Amino acid sequence: MLDKIFPKIHSEGYKFLAIAIFITIVLYIISTFLGLIGLVLSIWVYYFFRDPERISINDDNYLTSPADGEVLMVHEVDGPIELSLQDKKFTKISIFMNVFDCHVNRTPCEGKISDILYKPGKFLNASLDKASEDNERNYYKIVNNAGEDIIIVQIAGLIARRIVCESTKDQELKQGDRIGMIRFGSRADVYFENYKPLVKVGQTTIAGETLLAKK
Repeated sequence: MLDKIFPKIHSEGYKFLAIAIFITIVLYIISTFLGLIGLVLSIWVYYFFRDPERISINDDNYLTSPADGEVLMVHEVDGPIELSLQDKKFTKISIFMNVFDCHVNRTPCEGKISDILYKPGKFLNASLDKASEDNERNYYKIVNNAGEDIIIVQIAGLIARRIVCESTKDQELKQGDRIGMIRFGSRADVYFENYKPLVKVGQTTIAGETLLAKK
């Protein structure tokens, strides 16, 4: 129960929490009302960087969500040109993370990271479709146990200014393992073949647990 009320936080959050607490103390010295505003801000920072444990299905027949958030789109597209996959068709699912969602991202399948590619870019609203092509982003190409390419893309948003990658090329992953996070409002795209989507636009997902697609 305490883990839900006071979840552990991601290492990226400690300095932001320390800054928020310091500002709260200064504001409280100035005014009790301002101090209360600072306290609310500090609580929000704490919960933004929460990093709860998740339990994945651990089944190669399913893909789990890489992010907490809202499904923006489910459609067929060409693969990312950045990974030289533009000649292959993939199903793409986009998930928008608002500033109240947990921002720790996870792998949707068991497999090995065959490539990681960072692309600098703009900071458009992450809910816009063009954010997938224009915004700062980080690609993970994962080869699952069937030898298929599963692509996860972390996309920075209007407020986000840093994508945190916690994985390395050739790393072996279990389904639901953490791969990184994005600071503040952002988006995650997933590209896959040979799976049938199980989610629809507007649905809320939980990273590592929501079943995204099925063989």
